[in-house]
Order: sequence, then structure tokens, then C-alpha cells
Amino acid sequence: MNYKQTGTKSNRLSTPVADLARVLIPYRTPDQLRSTLEVALTVIPFFVLWAACWWAYSVSYWLCLALSIPAGTFLVRLFLIQHDCGHGAFFQNRKLNDWIGRILGVFTLTPYHVWKRSHALHHAGSGNLDKRGIGDISTLTVQEYHERDFWGRVSYRAYRNPITLFVVGPAYQFLLRNRLPQQYDGNSRQYWISTMGTNLTIAILIAVMIYLVGLVPFVLIQLPITLVASSIGVWLFYVQHQFEETQWDYTDNWEQQDAAFHGSSHYDLPGILRWASANIGVHHVHHLNSRIPFYRLPQVLRDLPELAEVKRLTLLESFRCVKYHLWDESSRRLVTFAEARTINT
Repeated sequence: MNYKQTGTKSNRLSTPVADLARVLIPYRTPDQLRSTLEVALTVIPFFVLWAACWWAYSVSYWLCLALSIPAGTFLVRLFLIQHDCGHGAFFQNRKLNDWIGRILGVFTLTPYHVWKRSHALHHAGSGNLDKRGIGDISTLTVQEYHERDFWGRVSYRAYRNPITLFVVGPAYQFLLRNRLPQQYDGNSRQYWISTMGTNLTIAILIAVMIYLVGLVPFVLIQLPITLVASSIGVWLFYVQHQFEETQWDYTDNWEQQDAAFHGSSHYDLPGILRWASANIGVHHVHHLNSRIPFYRLPQVLRDLPELAEVKRLTLLESFRCVKYHLWDESSRRLVTFAEARTINT
């Protein structure tokens, strides 16, 4: 089957997305050995780097902070394994997926079942303007922004400021907000158990670590690692959906598979960063079929090379995404605040 594009790299495929979704089905089967190896190749280096930070703390705190960057990167990778477990994509056994996800949730400070439900709703409503607000970056249309009063526009600008999005927001989300259960449907008991069970296990682990290394060293080591990981994670999520030629529609014009594919980017990172981020940059394929394990996403691009250029963003290009804040329904793209001033609604 031919998936040739027409025009530039951001244009649609000539083949219906529904047909492409069917082609992706064979890639969903996880390799149990490979999945186990990926866990080991992430967990072991994370603990080794944490120990290296502890050693460096007694030598130079600047060296400790430098080592917190790769340690935080491996913590992101732990979260992405948890992410695949939440999709039921990492192991063939559902219970094994869930238990690995729960355990990793202690280290990522993320109650597994609460996040799993939130993320499922994100996938189910991605690109739908009527289903904003769960598991996404808050995004207004140009018209909605113009209709806000002065303070409403100021608050939205403050929210979309890079310091808020990539520093304050991630810290708040993982350190504070995740400590209380979020409610998404009537099954509140499961969310409370997930959240409080995760909190209790985190508290026990913190107590053990404080006993072993001391309160001040633990805080000065773990906090930078957590902040690095949370900021990297939110940045990745932002670039995957907040790029100029993403796709949003109201329910009447929204189609899930089309929105999933065309509303997600292909964040084409250098090789080492692709590995470190568990290929999450191949996000257009992931959203079209979330059951594909992350280590099989490169195989999809090799077998269907046309997909590599669809919605492609390089590392350098991705930094421009920070300036896009509002969805313009007329031009069907994200625009800057400056551009929004010239748009009549």
C-alpha cells in the first residue's frame, strides 16, 4: 500500500488514516524479552546515577547537579515505560503491565490508575475542542481569547509563559497535584486507593532513604532529579501537540483517528535523545495505535518511510513551538499572541 504525501512535510497522506490504522495492527505485539531488557536498561542506570549523585554530593554539589540531568532523563524513561504499561502495550499480560506501572509510579510520583484514566481520556478526545481540559495543555481559540476580559487574558498569558509551562507547572503537577486523587468518573474508590497507596509507598521509600543518606543530602539530590525529569516530560508532551500545524475541531467536525494522527507531531530527535525519550517523539503513530510498544515505533517508520516526514519537527524547529498559544479556526493552525491581534473574530 502506498502512503505518498502531497506537498510539504506537514501535509496529509493521500491514503485515509483509517487504512493506515489497520496496517499498524501487526506492530502491537510486544516482545517479552525486549520489554524486560528495556526495563533493566532503564532502572539499573537510574539507580547507578542516583548513587553517583550521592557520591558527587560529598565532592562538589555542582557535580551532583550535573549528574542530576542524566539521572532525570532516565527517570523520564521510567515514566515512559509506565506510559506504555498504561496502554497495555509493554507486556502481553495485563496484570503485569499494571503492576510494573504501579511500581514505577512510586518513582515517577504518579499514581498509576489515576494517570492511566486521565491519559486514556486524553487519547479519546485529542484534538477535540469540546473535550479540552483533561490530560492536556490548556489551549484557547483566538475567539475565546478575545472574548475574555483583561484579567482573563492576563491569566492565560501567565499560564502559557514558558516559566509556568516548563518549570513551575511540572513541579506543581508531580510534587503536589499528584498527591491528591483526580476524579474522572464514578469509580472514585480506585483513584483514592491508587493515589494514597502511591503516597504511602513514596513516604516509606523517602523515610528509608533519609535514614540511609540523611535528610539534607536526600532532598538536595532527589529534588533536582525530579525537577529535571518533570520539566523534560512536560516539554516532550508540549511539543507533541502544541505545534503550528496541529489539528483541532469541534465535535461535529472531529474524527478520532484523523485528529489523533494529524494532531500529533513526529518529534525527530537525534539518536541518543530518541532512545532516552523512548521514541515518544513518534507521536503521530503512537496516537493512531497506542498499543504499539515504544521500541517497535522505529520499525514502523522503517517499513513505512513516508510517515517519517508527516508532521515532522526537528530539535531546532521544536523551540519555535513555544511562541504558539492560540488555535485560529480560520487558518487552522496555532498562532502567536501577536498574530491573534490581527485576526478578526
